[in-house]
Amino acid sequence: MVHGKGSLLDQAPGDLWQKFANMRLLFSYMWTHPGKKLLFMGSDFGQWNEWNFDASLQWTSCQWSSHQGLQKCVGDLNRLLRREKALHQVDFDYGGFEWIDCHNYEDSALSYIRRAKDPAITSSSATTSPRSPGSVIAWRAEACWFEEVFNSDSTYYGGSNLGNGPA
Repeated sequence: MVHGKGSLLDQAPGDLWQKFANMRLLFSYMWTHPGKKLLFMGSDFGQWNEWNFDASLQWTSCQWSSHQGLQKCVGDLNRLLRREKALHQVDFDYGGFEWIDCHNYEDSALSYIRRAKDPAITSSSATTSPRSPGSVIAWRAEACWFEEVFNSDSTYYGGSNLGNGPA
């Protein structure tokens, strides 16, 4: 974030829907990627102004469904991080992470596997138009069967509900 230029949400490109989709994508990528997670004050619900220690957080923005969706998304990401051992068990060892595809620039797509006893696969598409698999989707792999356990493009978070799980 550039100091004095507004929040991450304010700087995100696109219309209001795209700004919130980008924030859900960013947070989902951060939560499923190795390393510690860090949010600034108010980022979890998408306050518009940069955090200011002399002022209160913009809690009134939580009255809007787009901000509520982002807040639900961050809460569910926290629960997912605790529940899915692959997302934290081998966090600081190179063996805990492997790219599946990091070269799909045409679809702005990334996919990778987080390894542990029960591995998890993450796939994301960061295009300006909705595409399946939508935003970040975390999967639990068992042999050749996958279960969608999180989709940041869910209508529950204000997304378009593209994904691969049951409707």
